[in-house]
Amino acid sequence: MPSPRHALVAYISNSVGQLVEDLRRELHPATAHMAAHLTILPPRHLSGPEADALQFLEGACRNAAPFDVDLGEVTTFLPVTPTVFIRVAQGAQRMRELHDQFSVKALCCPEEWPYIPHLTIAKMEREQQVPEALAIARERWAEFAEGRRIHIDELIFVRENSDGWQDVAALPLGRGPVPSR
Repeated sequence: MPSPRHALVAYISNSVGQLVEDLRRELHPATAHMAAHLTILPPRHLSGPEADALQFLEGACRNAAPFDVDLGEVTTFLPVTPTVFIRVAQGAQRMRELHDQFSVKALCCPEEWPYIPHLTIAKMEREQQVPEALAIARERWAEFAEGRRIHIDELIFVRENSDGWQDVAALPLGRGPVPSR
């Protein structure tokens, strides 16, 4: 059996997350079980032991400050993949910095695609499904009257298994060493 893949994400549990999960249930029911999340490290095979990756992330996250992201427009990755997503408008640079900072040591691996901060709504099975899904998602996002800012103060290290993704560890941001007095 091949080694499992791992990823580093921030779950979105506010009203934005609920909207994305509702849209996912409607547009692509097969992935309705997936929690809304922003990805810092896309799925990857580790180049070292899981324990080493986790130890590195614990230290790195303690020294990384919490941050906010503002979400922008709904768009798609067509023609590359049939994915409908919400673009990260503000805070994308911070996400890229964390991606680059954390993609080292046991977490270093070649990535299939360039890293683009986003909130996936649904990855459709076929390209032909995207126009309708995109139209529905844009309409719901335009009607969404609540805030589009998300505060990120915790990342979750996850592992893929036969049933989907399992949380390995919650990693709070910015809880580094307390300065001495």
